[in-house]
Amino acid sequence: MNADAPAPRGLYFEDFEIGRRYFTPRRTVTQTDIVNYACLSGDFNAPHVDFEFCRQQPYKEPIAHGPIVFAIATGLQCQSGINDGTIVAFLGMDEWRINTPVKHGDTIYMVMTPTEKRLTSKGGRGVVTLRREIMNTRGEVVQTMVTRSLYLCRPERVGTS
Repeated sequence: MNADAPAPRGLYFEDFEIGRRYFTPRRTVTQTDIVNYACLSGDFNAPHVDFEFCRQQPYKEPIAHGPIVFAIATGLQCQSGINDGTIVAFLGMDEWRINTPVKHGDTIYMVMTPTEKRLTSKGGRGVVTLRREIMNTRGEVVQTMVTRSLYLCRPERVGTS
């Protein structure tokens, strides 16, 4: 590491505690988010953009696309500082479930619980498995998933006693 560079503020592999719950900041999902995602992805399916169709559905108004909720939550994880300077790569996601719709005006946050850790064979890095729960401020779990990410191990301090 460059001596002039600031030390990372993120969690290293060793810092993650199995079973401990880590919380992100919150963010309100807007209609603009939903429309922008429809434009970006090309997903103009009725549940996301057709108010008349949605009035006939139980949710009564357009709902956010599942992937945008995941993307926003990933951004919230970044904003929490957990990954700052210590994450190497996102390795994958399993068991993704969408439990309840997210509408414009809903405020969400994420709770991350490490369930497993293992060092890589190369050393200096480790895989952290997180159970992610994306919540709304009404206490509902809107999405769940299990993710695996590669984190740096804490650098050994040279010359310290």
